[in-house]
Amino acid sequence: MKKKYCICFLLIATFLSTHAQDKLTVFFDFDRYELNETAEKQLQIWRTENPKIEVSKIYGFCDWKGTNVYNDSLSLKRVKTIFDYLKSHQIHVKDGYEIKGFGEDFEQSKVQSENRKVLIVFEPKKEIGQPIGNDQPLSLQFQQAKSGDVIRLKNIYFYNMTPRILPKSRPVLIELLCALEDNPKLKIEIQGHICCQKVYDINELSVMRARAIYNYLVNQKINRKRLSYKGFGTSKPIYPIPEKSTFEQDENRRVEILVLEK
Repeated sequence: MKKKYCICFLLIATFLSTHAQDKLTVFFDFDRYELNETAEKQLQIWRTENPKIEVSKIYGFCDWKGTNVYNDSLSLKRVKTIFDYLKSHQIHVKDGYEIKGFGEDFEQSKVQSENRKVLIVFEPKKEIGQPIGNDQPLSLQFQQAKSGDVIRLKNIYFYNMTPRILPKSRPVLIELLCALEDNPKLKIEIQGHICCQKVYDINELSVMRARAIYNYLVNQKINRKRLSYKGFGTSKPIYPIPEKSTFEQDENRRVEILVLEK
């Protein structure tokens, strides 16, 4: 049954991962690989609207005119033009990035000008040590994470003033379990945070809640050597204490996962 849950979450993550990335198409003049004025302006607007991104793929294309060998070469030259542009404007290109020239070997548009292009695939850039990908499935977040990254567990709920986990938290716990099973080298620290108390943590509630998740994972046969836990009380609030709203209380009352090793 546990494996079935993991497969379901993996399928969901795979589907969403294809939608977590954005694309930009830059068009070129006939038989040219230099940026024209329109492309320059398009890239400038793109940089302004997306200041913190990283590029994962750059694909080049040509129309059908000319030989296959010539068009393969031209599409790669267009890719290099874009790559050089990204580097010259300090746009981050991910480790393991993919570049490819398709030449004319793709489904061509009847409008020839639409075939003379480069496709840029990009996504928000992750900052080390900062919470990442809160709207993405946990399995995908862990795939993208580096050592030192912090991932927040959304929809983890406890009974009031206790470390007892509410049943409606089960889907998130299963997803965390699957992420650990799918990444056997992953080592994490479970970090508990509470809200509302000006004193650090009178009853060590943040520690006990982090330990409750630790105990769940150990009971599910995750090697305890891969796990640790820690409570921070109210020492690291997202919003100043006393909070001004229920929303701010909920944001401060949280569990996060620090990626120690992958």
